[in-house]
Amino acid sequence: MSTDTTTRTLPTTRHTGWQRLTALLAENGAFVGLLVVCLAMFIATPEFLTARNLLNVGVQAAVVAILAFGVTFAIVAAGIDLSVGSIAALSGIGAGWVAGTGLPGILGLFGGPLFGLLAGLASGLAVAYGKLPSFIATLAMLSIARGLTLVISDGRPISLPAEVNWLGAEIGPIPVPILVMLVMFAITGFLLNRTVFGRSLYAIGGNQEAARLSGLPVKRLTARVYALSGLFAGIAGLVLAARLESAQPQAATTYELDAIAAVVIGGASLAGGRGKAFGTFVGALVLAVIRNGLNLLNVSAFWQQVVIGLVIALAVGVDVLRRRVT
Repeated sequence: MSTDTTTRTLPTTRHTGWQRLTALLAENGAFVGLLVVCLAMFIATPEFLTARNLLNVGVQAAVVAILAFGVTFAIVAAGIDLSVGSIAALSGIGAGWVAGTGLPGILGLFGGPLFGLLAGLASGLAVAYGKLPSFIATLAMLSIARGLTLVISDGRPISLPAEVNWLGAEIGPIPVPILVMLVMFAITGFLLNRTVFGRSLYAIGGNQEAARLSGLPVKRLTARVYALSGLFAGIAGLVLAARLESAQPQAATTYELDAIAAVVIGGASLAGGRGKAFGTFVGALVLAVIRNGLNLLNVSAFWQQVVIGLVIALAVGVDVLRRRVT
C-alpha cells in the first residue's frame, strides 16, 4: 500500500519541482542573462570588466533605463508609450529654451521635465478619456513632440545653462547620470511595490474591466500613468542633453524602442499586469552591455542593430511562451 502511494505521489513532486524551477527562471531570467552576457564579453575582451569601462556602461544605460522606468508603468497597465524618445528630445530643447529667455538657468531643470509631464498628460487624456488606443495616441505624440522640438529649436542645437550641464558631470569617480538612474530606479520600485497607485496598475493590467467594477478610477489612473512616463522621459532628456553638452533636436531618435525592449527583456508582459523596476533596470543594462562589448570588439554598428533586434525578438518570444505555460 505504501509503495503504491509513493508511486502515485512521485510525478506530482517532480512536476512541482519543475514548476518551481520554471518560476525561478521566469523571475530572474533577465539577471541570469545579464551575468551570462557579462561573462561572454569578459572572455571575448578582458577590457570589459575594468572599472572605467563598467562606469561607461552605466552612463550608456542611464538614459534608456530612465525612459524604460517610465514605460514600465504604461506596460504594467496594459498600455504602451511610443513617444518617450521624442518627449526626451523636446524636454532637452525646452530646458535650453527656458534658459535662453533670460530666466535663471536653474529653471531649466524644472522646465524640461515640465514639458515631458505635459506631453505625457496629453497622451494620457487621449487614451483615458478620448478612448484612443495607447499605440495610436503615443504614436501621434511621437510626431507632435518631435515637430515641436524642431519648431522651437529651428532645427538647430541649443546651448544649455551650467545648472543643466551639471547632470553630465561627475561627483568624485561616479558620473551623475548613473546617480540619476539609481534615484529613478528607487522611485519606480517604490511606486510599483509600496503604493496603492502601483498595486492599482497591476490590477488594471490584469483585467481592466474587473478593476473598474471593483471601484478603481481607471481613467484617472491611466492619465497619470502617461503623465508619469512623460515626466521620466523629460528627466532622461535632460540627462541626455547634459551628456551631449547641448540640446539636439534629433536626440533620442528610436530610443523608445530601446526603452520598450529593456522593459520586455526585464520580464514584463506586453499583455499587462507584469513588470518590475529591477527587471527593467537589468534589461537596460543588458542592452548597454551588449552594445559596449560589441564596440570593444570593433563590430560594425550595422551588425549591432541586428544583434539587438535578435535579443528583442528572443525576449518577446520568451514572454509569449511564458504566457502560454501560465
